[in-house]
Amino acid sequence: MTTDHLLHFRAGGTSLVLDCSGPRLPRILHWGADLGDVDDGAPGGSGFLAQLATASHAELGTSVPDVPVPVSVLPEQSAGWLGTPGLSGHREGADFSSSFTVRDVRVPAPRSLTVDAVDDQARLALRWELELTSSGLVRQRAALTNEGTGFYTVDALHLTLPVPAHATEILDLTGRHLRERSPQRHEFTLGTHLRENRRGRTGLDATLLHAAGERGFGFRGGEVWALHVAWSGNHRTFAERTSSGVSLLGGGELLLPGEMRLQPGASYATPWLLGSYGRGLDDMAGRFHAHLRQRPHHPATPRPVTLNTWEAVYFRQDLDTLTALADAAAEVGAERFVLDDGWFRGRRDDRAGLGDWYVDPEVWPRGLHPLVEHVRSLGLQFGLWVEPEMINPDSDLARAHPEWILSAAGRMPPEARHQQVLDLGRTEAYAYVLERLDALVGEYAVDYLKWDHNRDLVDAGSGPYGVGGVHAQTTAVYALMDELRRRHPGLEIESCSSGGARVDLGILERSDRVWTSDCIDALERQQIQLWTGMLLPPELMGAHVGAPGSHTTGRTHGLDFRAGTALFGHMGIEWDLTRATPEERRRLAEWIETHKRLRPLLHRGTVVHGDHHDPAVHVHGVVAPDRSHAVYAVVQKATSVQVPTGRVRLPGLAEDALYAVTPLPPGDVVRGPVTSALPWWTPEGVELPGRVLSLLGVQAPTLHPESLALIEVRRAERGA
Repeated sequence: MTTDHLLHFRAGGTSLVLDCSGPRLPRILHWGADLGDVDDGAPGGSGFLAQLATASHAELGTSVPDVPVPVSVLPEQSAGWLGTPGLSGHREGADFSSSFTVRDVRVPAPRSLTVDAVDDQARLALRWELELTSSGLVRQRAALTNEGTGFYTVDALHLTLPVPAHATEILDLTGRHLRERSPQRHEFTLGTHLRENRRGRTGLDATLLHAAGERGFGFRGGEVWALHVAWSGNHRTFAERTSSGVSLLGGGELLLPGEMRLQPGASYATPWLLGSYGRGLDDMAGRFHAHLRQRPHHPATPRPVTLNTWEAVYFRQDLDTLTALADAAAEVGAERFVLDDGWFRGRRDDRAGLGDWYVDPEVWPRGLHPLVEHVRSLGLQFGLWVEPEMINPDSDLARAHPEWILSAAGRMPPEARHQQVLDLGRTEAYAYVLERLDALVGEYAVDYLKWDHNRDLVDAGSGPYGVGGVHAQTTAVYALMDELRRRHPGLEIESCSSGGARVDLGILERSDRVWTSDCIDALERQQIQLWTGMLLPPELMGAHVGAPGSHTTGRTHGLDFRAGTALFGHMGIEWDLTRATPEERRRLAEWIETHKRLRPLLHRGTVVHGDHHDPAVHVHGVVAPDRSHAVYAVVQKATSVQVPTGRVRLPGLAEDALYAVTPLPPGDVVRGPVTSALPWWTPEGVELPGRVLSLLGVQAPTLHPESLALIEVRRAERGA
């Protein structure tokens, strides 16, 4: 809806009101709950939008500029804004402060806006694009063009979204290798809460989302606003609150010094910045999930149950071992077999070989063909591990082209995992990697690449002068993936980076899932998958059943806990099944068959979480879009102070519908510290209305710590 220069976009339960009046860049008057049909029927004919704009003007404080300071989508100091500027840059020290004047405003499609503006003094042009997606996400980006005769250096180009004063808490994420996506919450106080990533990849400690919300917001309640930068290189996000009453979320790419020097006529485009509003974290995350599922390239076929060889054999590769493993994988119901690290020339451990992307003739005298043919004879797809952005100093490639290593001039970065980074910003290095991957995928008809990236980019200089190279490296990786997929339609790519260090919506424009973490300890995965799910739906998160003893933590878990945790993602196996007992393989096959039966629900439904009173218990599940079917997991993460722990509420159901509630095999086996069984924990279960299940719930079984149980809910035939 439009009233003069006021725009109201509505979609997916979200409203966005923009003020495009005057010569300056647009201001966002409201981003949040749907305001309804705010038509122009206000008394006096001036329109509710105009009335809203009038009601949004704040009083002037003391010792401030004599005119109101408009805080646009790209805040400018020239307008009086003294917080983080939208544009930081200069022309050899001059033109450090921008003052853009709008020249054109267009609505090229429903719920979208394009604004062209210029700064005649600084000789800069800006194009800003915004869209409110059908799921209710706000997407925006900007492109800056140097219209002067000399260089213009861009230090930062940030875009913002406002949040209201009652958003008084901040939630962001941090982590490390094997412990990604750990939440932290604190007060949204005056000043700037800044999260920067300088690792050259999204980062193991990246926040994924920077959120602000009402005090005490949870999964099912409390308003929350969250921001994500869709970029796989250096980036920053911030939450800022000023004494003048302005609160906002902002972010963009973090550029290295001198990395973005624009020649005359050259442009720099920001990544997409995405914002999601919700009543509770589930609602906020659901908008990201719906947006991803609406993409034309979103995976449309059932996600194949994948056996990955890494924790099964590590570098111990030979044909007999791997064909036996493939046989066992097919027996339990796997649909894809992925050969991990160790297949290429000189690769006996992680100290050598990266960059030499040729099948090792000593291990594979007939190439990979015998293995690939055996895997395909079992009806399995074939996948291959690669790490094409990396290079071992002990490799033929490094000895032939040491200048292809990403490094500042005159020095070499410290090694990490005995490797350096291949400078894909160099045309020759890029061409070499493309040729090698293209040849491998073509020769073996590879269905799937597990694309790894096992180190941060340190001292990441590119070319003979060692200029900052992270931006060029990131765009080169995007181009490489895009070109491979163009040449090989149907090729799927997994984003793996020391596990979960490259999880963002930039890489997911050209990949089909992420490896959520190198840690597949089921207890750790409960949290890692939970918080990764604030951005990604289950079908994009690799979740594997590991061996009884965890490689990364030393914990031992039963098969039901391991498989029940992997059930709620893109399920796979990372376990030497040739050493599993017949009973373990039979039980795993049951879990895989259950996953396949539930895949349409798990990978298309709405993800929900219960705000449970006991921190030792977590309840999560998936509800069908029509709310006719749901599956929930009751997870006992630790021992509870009180036993039994009380009811668990089952959120997301239709209030007025009647549901049959039953334990779900094979997650119906309960091993707990008490002997009395729940009266309803039978194949017949109970029937209750959705309103009762959401508000009161059902008594949960008492479980041993580090175990879970599954509940299935189906709409009953008769009405409530």
